[in-house]
Amino acid sequence: MSLGWRFAATARSAAGPVRAHNEDAFALRPDLGLWLVADGMGGLVRGERASRLLAEAALQLPAGLPPREVESMMVRAIEAVHERLLGEAIGFGPSGSTVAVLLVKPPGWRVLWAGDSRIGLVRGNDLAWLTTDHNLAAELVRSGRMDDWNARRHPLASRLTRAVGVDEELVLDRAAGRLAEGDLFLLCSDGLTGELNDAEIRDVLLAETELERAADRLLALAVEERQARDNVTFVLVRVQRQRQGEGSEGDER
Repeated sequence: MSLGWRFAATARSAAGPVRAHNEDAFALRPDLGLWLVADGMGGLVRGERASRLLAEAALQLPAGLPPREVESMMVRAIEAVHERLLGEAIGFGPSGSTVAVLLVKPPGWRVLWAGDSRIGLVRGNDLAWLTTDHNLAAELVRSGRMDDWNARRHPLASRLTRAVGVDEELVLDRAAGRLAEGDLFLLCSDGLTGELNDAEIRDVLLAETELERAADRLLALAVEERQARDNVTFVLVRVQRQRQGEGSEGDER
């Protein structure tokens, strides 16, 4: 993270009360300004392994990588996982995963993704999604036949149109913007967004000034109070201006 900015980040992941296994994974690389969430595809044989390979790919990026190379190296790592999963499908059965990556390089941010794991930004009092879902339900939203909340809970939401390790060609969508003081990024699997609507997520994140307490409250709301039907995984990253005398990094869990 460049001088002039500091951040705090935390992550939570739970199988939930319904699923027997947790097929989600996450990776925290604060030294590279990189965070990742992956959701293994439950309808395939080895979704848990697919998401874990993506998290490991991020964790294995070289320390001290120049900021200008982080995105290209991460993309190549995702592509390598994609090719590996395709190659293993004949002998071991198909496997796949969503992927959502946040890259912070002050004064800007970039996101890249495939599938329906989301990245959102809380700025001021608003939560805005920086990604769009790659599933059949989202196609109904884009055509105006369904709103986003109903689409997130529709049976077609489980039918991904893009993911790592599935189709012959991997296509990653990208978006970019500039940082602002107090920005709070949320990376999450669809286990969170399928249980909580935007207002509920936003209100929890705005109500708690301490990141750890916000994460605990968000997890409890989705898993314990709503009895989440899917695995729930998310990463919170808050970016702030660095004050004189402060270190360049905040807490990372």
